[in-house]
Amino acid sequence: MFTPQGPTLRELAVQAMSSVEHGYDLLAPKFDHTPFRTPDAVLDPVTRVLRGTGPYGTGLDLCCGTGAGLGVLREVCTGRAVGVDFSAGMLDVARRGGPTASYVRADALALPFGPVFDLVVSFGAFGHFLPRQHADLFAQVHQVLRPGGQFVFPIPAPARPGSRGYWAMLGFDAAMRVRNAVWRPPFVMYYRVFRYGDVRRELERVGFGVELRDLPELGERPDGSPRCGLVVATRDAPSKEHHRT
Repeated sequence: MFTPQGPTLRELAVQAMSSVEHGYDLLAPKFDHTPFRTPDAVLDPVTRVLRGTGPYGTGLDLCCGTGAGLGVLREVCTGRAVGVDFSAGMLDVARRGGPTASYVRADALALPFGPVFDLVVSFGAFGHFLPRQHADLFAQVHQVLRPGGQFVFPIPAPARPGSRGYWAMLGFDAAMRVRNAVWRPPFVMYYRVFRYGDVRRELERVGFGVELRDLPELGERPDGSPRCGLVVATRDAPSKEHHRT
């Protein structure tokens, strides 16, 4: 499915009926041959913005998976790059593809670091956290950043009600909720609940100043607004208004 090297439909079904951790362990060897890997079309604009706001010292890729985001850290950080994930299988693949980074298996809600990072990035992982967990997740990131350090991640604009994307996301969310109502262990993947307004409030509550930058390379919606923005949350700094880049 997806490509000849990608997972089969049966393999995806087995993954979906597993826990999140075990599901990604199973998917890891073929993950980079799926659309789930963050593409360079997203990574490159993020790198462009961070080149302008950096350089940074040490960097952490939160929920790094097979390590796509670690390339961003290597571009903008002068110090050590670290990837953290709770899937041993994903980390094994990441180690083979990016030996210059360090890899740590850990829960993002219980990070085993002190305030040693200047930059934390994350790509495509937030749907695996329930809304009630966001405050704890952001607090974990806040405590591993040095004062003035930044937490950076892309966030897509919500699909317009009635659009194809809106119905696709609604249908996927409904399917996951039905699956989790009738099957254990649960597989948490609810991307509709990660909205910028809610995210900003939770980030500010734990001590971040928040700025939203445009990523024009990712296109515009019919009303001219950007399809995707970049959240730049700075530890112990006041929030800023939306900033176009």
